[in-house]
Amino acid sequence: MSRAALLVLADGRFPAGGHAHSGGAEAAVKDGRIRDARGLEAFCRGRLHTTGLTAAGLAAAAALGHDFAALDAAADARTPSPALRAVARKLGRQMMRAARAAWPGADLDALAVAFPRGTHQPIVLGTAARAAGLAPPDAAHCVAYETVSGPATAAVRLLSLDPFEATAVLARLAPEMDSVAAMAASAALEGIDALPAASAPLLDITAEQHATWPVRLFAS
Repeated sequence: MSRAALLVLADGRFPAGGHAHSGGAEAAVKDGRIRDARGLEAFCRGRLHTTGLTAAGLAAAAALGHDFAALDAAADARTPSPALRAVARKLGRQMMRAARAAWPGADLDALAVAFPRGTHQPIVLGTAARAAGLAPPDAAHCVAYETVSGPATAAVRLLSLDPFEATAVLARLAPEMDSVAAMAASAALEGIDALPAASAPLLDITAEQHATWPVRLFAS
């Protein structure tokens, strides 16, 4: 198992399109729910323990080799917002291209054939982790990290937030990322029906609103 592969997969420069998405932070900034580092931390904490936990479970299950079709259905059921389902599949397609170039193998090829229009990004990420020789907890950690790092990076651009403050937010959340990843990986061992289904209704609502904005800095 290569922990260096985990760094590659979690690197914000991995060409999977995540830089174009704010994870709901753009709408939260407009609504005044994120004004500073304190607001960013509260937003990221809420996202981590809801949609982050759910996505981490899906990634860990994919890294375990669970059935692709069942995982895709589980992801759809856990993503009530049509806008977020579309985003998840778009990011899945983008990650698939990068992952197949980095770690070519039968599992990623099979997933691409099964879902030519793309499946949810955490499923692709978990399958990529498996192809890279990583364990399910590694896939869950990667998702937990990107769940908060995406909004943190976006907040720097949206608010001209001091990047040192944004990084400090991520550092303070590190123990909670570990906890969420552990919970997700543990649930994945019990099967697809046991995967977390934590939700964040406000993120779903604002995602639908954000998708209709005529002018926006981020895709979601």
